[in-house]
Amino acid sequence: MTRRAPKKASSPPPKEKAEAPKKAASPAPKLEEAHKDAADDDEEGEEGGMEFTDEEIQAELKRMALEEVGLSGSDAASVVNGDDAVDLNAALQDADTRENVNVVFIGHVDAGKSTISGQLLLQMHAIDQRIVEKYEREAKDNQRESWYLAYVMDNIAEEKAKGKTIEVGRALFATDKRKYTILDAPGHKSYVPNMIAGAAQADVGILVISARKGEFEAGYERGGQTREHAQLAKTVGIRQLVVVINKMDDIGWDKARYDDIEGKLVTFLKTCGFARKDFSFLPISGLTGRNIVKRVESSVCPWFDGPCLIEALDALEMQQGRDKLAFRLPIIDKFKDSRGNSVVMGKVETGTLNVHDNVIIMPTHVPVEILAITVDDNVVPLRSAKPGDNIRLCIKGESTDNISAGFVVCKDPSPAVVSFDAQVVVMELMPPKLLFSAGFEAVMHIHTAVEECTVTELQAQLNRNTGKVEKRRPAFVRNHSVVMCRITMNRPVAVECFSDFQQLGRFTLRDGGQSVAFGKIVKLVETVERLEVTK
Repeated sequence: MTRRAPKKASSPPPKEKAEAPKKAASPAPKLEEAHKDAADDDEEGEEGGMEFTDEEIQAELKRMALEEVGLSGSDAASVVNGDDAVDLNAALQDADTRENVNVVFIGHVDAGKSTISGQLLLQMHAIDQRIVEKYEREAKDNQRESWYLAYVMDNIAEEKAKGKTIEVGRALFATDKRKYTILDAPGHKSYVPNMIAGAAQADVGILVISARKGEFEAGYERGGQTREHAQLAKTVGIRQLVVVINKMDDIGWDKARYDDIEGKLVTFLKTCGFARKDFSFLPISGLTGRNIVKRVESSVCPWFDGPCLIEALDALEMQQGRDKLAFRLPIIDKFKDSRGNSVVMGKVETGTLNVHDNVIIMPTHVPVEILAITVDDNVVPLRSAKPGDNIRLCIKGESTDNISAGFVVCKDPSPAVVSFDAQVVVMELMPPKLLFSAGFEAVMHIHTAVEECTVTELQAQLNRNTGKVEKRRPAFVRNHSVVMCRITMNRPVAVECFSDFQQLGRFTLRDGGQSVAFGKIVKLVETVERLEVTK
């Protein structure tokens, strides 16, 4: 099953010059659809925004859980009303101990990300063959026969018409070892903010490279999205990459071309901060499906005897110990279901969460209670959530009108920060702003937050290789410099020092539609005790 990643909600993110991605409508959340019939019978409750009692919410969630495991009608009603001895705990779907891994497909436009995603879902039986046949007929009618697999992820009209991903597509599949959420990020430079939002939810990146002559070069050369996406992936916290060299069928599985591309990317990825052990390469064909779920035949590619894509993903060693840290969930979206209950969505970065836990929403310092936890489109409530889970939280104590994407759900308060000191790597400054100095204004992307900020002080210029101070209080620095500086936000944001919470302490600065710098927070300077929400 696939769905579009939800749009950023509440107050819109700051606009970047020359960058205005057109957002397409997302389908209504499934949790909301599950209540639709009941809401139609209760028009007053829907129109009036009436909140239902905890007992009613839990009873409805129980009923849906029981129906998921085969009990319905009077059987489900009898259990909800306490007339049956059926153990509801046995019905809840939180006994699956498989690790949750979030994988984002990144890379230059037209590299084949959506096609590979569709092929992967098809071969893993995560999508019905009849749906694929429908897309195949639709693509043929549009005279785009080779795009049909991309339609699995690119399922809004504008994406189908242009053949370009705009919003981050999301889908689920599982292997014997792990459960995967795949995120199909847009490759066009106009939609880089959407790509950042998708990558911020991921644990692993799949960097898709086109082997075709000219297509690899377009993405790899200056200004290409292969470079920017790899740098952004490292900045948002992706630790490991699987580099898939796609469209190998178009070049006859030529080893010389494969080796040339691999050699160039090894050098580049090291400059992005990836250790050689943290990225691997494999050849695939997204259109024909070779080397995705089953290894490519030796008769087709005699020189490669490595793993297929699924084997490579299952073999990755994931970061351990995040469940021992304090709970942090950056909010990616929020909505009200048809019964008026507030629901927030996001990925658990660290810590664990249980139903009925009391948590705090930062930076507004608002306490709320967790009424229910569900995973993605699954309406079956869970007892708990762990790191890596993309979840929906039904909360009590705050309206979604006062919650924005970029807020953070915590058990103990995360700081609400106004200014901080950071180590910043200046990459590509664009005319007319060719100097990085005090007064430099940009848009900051940090976890799921997008906020305007200003550099208020340059404290020291550092040696790029050793990290030692080369010059104190420089008036300005240029491209490819490393600098310690103070940054002031236009409004408080929930962030942390990189040394405490890496996921909430690294950021990207963008200006004029380009990523101009990357950094990490080293010291919090000014915080606020409570942020008053203004409408």
